[in-house]
Amino acid sequence: MSMSDRLAILPEAAIALLKEKFGEAIKIDWPLHSYSTFGTGGRAGLFMEVETPDQLSLLLHTVRELNIPHFMLGGGSNILISDKGYRGLIIRNLIKGLKVEGTTISSGAGESLKDLVSFAAECGLTGLEFATGIWGTVGGAIYGNAGAYGAEIGTCLDSAQVIDKQGNMRTETASYFEFSYRISKLKSTGEFIASAKFALKKGDKALILSRINEIMETRKAKLPLDKRSAGCFFKNVVDKNRPYGKIPAGQLLEEIGAKEITVGGARVSEEHANILINEGTATSEEIWRLAEILKRHVKDKFGIVLQEEIVFLGEFQEESL
Repeated sequence: MSMSDRLAILPEAAIALLKEKFGEAIKIDWPLHSYSTFGTGGRAGLFMEVETPDQLSLLLHTVRELNIPHFMLGGGSNILISDKGYRGLIIRNLIKGLKVEGTTISSGAGESLKDLVSFAAECGLTGLEFATGIWGTVGGAIYGNAGAYGAEIGTCLDSAQVIDKQGNMRTETASYFEFSYRISKLKSTGEFIASAKFALKKGDKALILSRINEIMETRKAKLPLDKRSAGCFFKNVVDKNRPYGKIPAGQLLEEIGAKEITVGGARVSEEHANILINEGTATSEEIWRLAEILKRHVKDKFGIVLQEEIVFLGEFQEESL
């Protein structure tokens, strides 16, 4: 997709107004590959980083009035960006800040989960250890109800500051988000998180740090943390008769010989069959094609259609299982 194609749906007057309001913070035809843990993807028609809730609110209000398509990008750890780029505005959430009050921690949505987990441990608060080693930001974790070891971010969320499509801000309690496995209400409402509060419990700091180290060592042994990937690519399959109520997608992929399958520079990790790797030369299209092949093999053998845990941004070929 050429620059003119990416900007075709963005009238010059709209771009001029954004430049007038936000100045040099608005970038035109901006490369996106460095904002994805896969290290792939094309360019965005427009790009802007936001650092405060008020800035995000104003930006959303403006793009709503101008009818500009937009997408919120956090840590880029759970996304595959099309090689063709994105025809609209990419907003990168950099709203930071961590503070504690009693057993409640407040966090900006742009904080990394890693820093949130470490901060809670230093405060002697327990409840977030399960998130050790999960990539991404706090906002992205709430959006996708990130979790591990039978726990999810939604179970410890107290409330969050939400900004709707019109730029209006309000606070909602955890029940509003209707959390389920890798799902939150945000996926249907299109709203964004500016900040969040987590209700934790007092714990023994030494025991908390020990648990964090234990989980991290387990992840290092099982996961290719030094490779370009997006973590687990597919959701586990819900089955109440299995441990944690799920059939691991990695188990199904192991049984179809996923680790032997490659497409161009994209392959399946030798450490974990549910992790797709960019060997260094892969395109997003090759990663997507590899995922489609894996899904087809699992469906043929088990009659199960795997669902992606990651988000596809931009245009990919249509393919039917």
